[in-house]
Amino acid sequence: MSTRTESDGVAALLAALRAEGGTIAEVLIEGEPAGPRDAPGAAQVAAGGPRARGREAEYELLVEMILEGSRLHYGHPRVVCPDDPDLALLLGDQLYALGLSRLAALGDVDATAELADVISLVAQAHIACDPELADAIWDAGAAAIGWGTSDQLELAKALVRAEDPRAGAALRLAADRLRSRTCTSS
Repeated sequence: MSTRTESDGVAALLAALRAEGGTIAEVLIEGEPAGPRDAPGAAQVAAGGPRARGREAEYELLVEMILEGSRLHYGHPRVVCPDDPDLALLLGDQLYALGLSRLAALGDVDATAELADVISLVAQAHIACDPELADAIWDAGAAAIGWGTSDQLELAKALVRAEDPRAGAALRLAADRLRSRTCTSS
């Protein structure tokens, strides 16, 4: 899974949303989305961990859905581009639900808890107008989905909740340490 890129994940997301149909399919971008990188993004990181082994494609897609839902809420979508801001919020909620229902079908309660933390902490970061913190939250959340959590990550999340300026660095360090683990723990 490590050879997949953010661009690959966005292509899979587009295909899944076209197949989903309905309003969400009607407001997808035409052509190639701007911005996806030819390096792994959060969804590929999550799917590359040992907890996703054997189900990498499912994890990648559900994280892409939730990430796009988050992007719709905060004004930076990659593929779902409605003109109406109220519709963007509703479609963001729909993508959260689609991603979380796929995760529920996999039965991964721990990853569900991690994504709930990501969603709430990213909201807090955006309220504070701190997109770098939001990126660090996604980075750490992706690592936790793929490798499991750690005491260090839980402490870093507490720093976010306390609005501590050290939170972003603590999240990145926790994410790096999680990705360096070879076994899964929760």
